[in-house]
Amino acid sequence: MTLPTTRKCYVIGFLACVFMLGFAVFLQIHQGLEPCPLCQLQRIMFVALGIIFLFAMLQNPGRRGIKGYGYVIFIIALIGAAISLRHMWLQNTPHFVQENCGVGLNYLLQALPLTEAIRVILQGTGECAQVHWRFLGLTIPAWSLVGYTFLGLLGIWQNFRVARQY
Repeated sequence: MTLPTTRKCYVIGFLACVFMLGFAVFLQIHQGLEPCPLCQLQRIMFVALGIIFLFAMLQNPGRRGIKGYGYVIFIIALIGAAISLRHMWLQNTPHFVQENCGVGLNYLLQALPLTEAIRVILQGTGECAQVHWRFLGLTIPAWSLVGYTFLGLLGIWQNFRVARQY
């Protein structure tokens, strides 16, 4: 069995990001599910990963570039996974109920310094704790975690594969 080339792996990663973002937009437009601040952060992480995969695909780097891209992909996926885990924790903690759903991400980023806005977002709001959609028993942040895990492992796998090739 032949393994896909490095460039094909970057294409797979890019298409996975496009799929995840496209499905999120589908749920927002056609199902009426407005994203909470944590969902928006997760989307930003998928956009960042998609851009990295796109650049890597277009550049088709050598050994050092592949390693660099692999670590960057892994770190961004790890941050996205942490956000997803926090979101899942908020959804599964019964005592986390807030009457105030909070303000939107755009307002927080405009009204507060970036570090303060991120702190407030990661604390979560009442809308972040609500579960509006499930597929195969998993919520949206759980599926995001699956996506981040796949993409992070894909990035790191490239590093181990490159070590054997050269």
